[in-house]
Amino acid sequence: MQTVLITGGAGFFGGVLKRKMLGEGYRCVSFDLVQDADRHENLVSIQGDLRDKALVEEVFSTYQFSAVQHCAAMLAHGLKIDEAEVWNCNVEATRNVAEACKRHQVRNLIFTSTNCLWASNLGHAIAEDEPPAPVEVYGRAKLESERVLREYSGELNVVIIRCPTIIDSGRLGLLAILFEFIDDNKTVWLVGGGSNRYQFIYADDLAQACEQAMELGRSETFHIGSDHVESLREVFEAVIRAAGSKSKTRALPKGPAILAMKLAHHLHISPLGAYHYKMIAEDFFFDTTRIKRELHWQPTLSNSQMLVRAYQYYSTHRAEIEKRSDVSAHSKPASMGIIRLLKWIS
Repeated sequence: MQTVLITGGAGFFGGVLKRKMLGEGYRCVSFDLVQDADRHENLVSIQGDLRDKALVEEVFSTYQFSAVQHCAAMLAHGLKIDEAEVWNCNVEATRNVAEACKRHQVRNLIFTSTNCLWASNLGHAIAEDEPPAPVEVYGRAKLESERVLREYSGELNVVIIRCPTIIDSGRLGLLAILFEFIDDNKTVWLVGGGSNRYQFIYADDLAQACEQAMELGRSETFHIGSDHVESLREVFEAVIRAAGSKSKTRALPKGPAILAMKLAHHLHISPLGAYHYKMIAEDFFFDTTRIKRELHWQPTLSNSQMLVRAYQYYSTHRAEIEKRSDVSAHSKPASMGIIRLLKWIS
């Protein structure tokens, strides 16, 4: 039985990956800041901070890992953001994990990175060799984490998988704001009309790629995402239809809307940061040619299919979801801030 360390194993995507691997016969060690609620005979759960070098060393000394799936990340969502904490939780934790892999000869390290390395539409599908340009601390921290990992790419098989927004049942965070509007039959507002196409990735498809990456045998960087990306208006309207909601989509003028989002972010009254208000009205999608060719990977769900799944989970479990506190950021609703006023007048 192979043993795999999954950092962020109590989080949304880490949990999806962990449960998939447990179901396929792996032994999984989940390492997370928050308590892991899952139970399984082949699951070991460790609550702790990856910046704690002594604890990381103890874990690597105790278990013989065949691979590490490094999914843990501190996001920059919320009304107030501690940028130093976001940086340290991402970059220093990544260095500690890589150092431990090197010391204990764990050759395979898979890192889930992000499309937040960019914050503007380049006018085409973005390939792996195009220079990143992050505009906020989370994107910068992820980019620095990639740089740190490449220092070890001669000794380890470091596979970096850059993913767009991960969607499946249980994915909340900022999406819970959209779902609440739809569940309460409120107007769903689109910045600039909603004709822009923004790529998602189905969590199970990403988990499949992370598993396949353990067998690659070399260091590599991949972009991943859904195929046949629909417009945001089409995706949101598909969710509204599936929900049987009375919500309607309406457009906000792009310039004034983005200016208002910038001001709200500056005043710490909105959860939408620089990345969100730059990307919310633009096209953005990855070129996935390389991962399809090298890992023989293919996506299975469209944006609208996966978002409908996520909404249905929210609607079914809404009462319980609204009581959640000590869970990862993607497993609970984001604070609305000033968006609560927008909902009230919708």
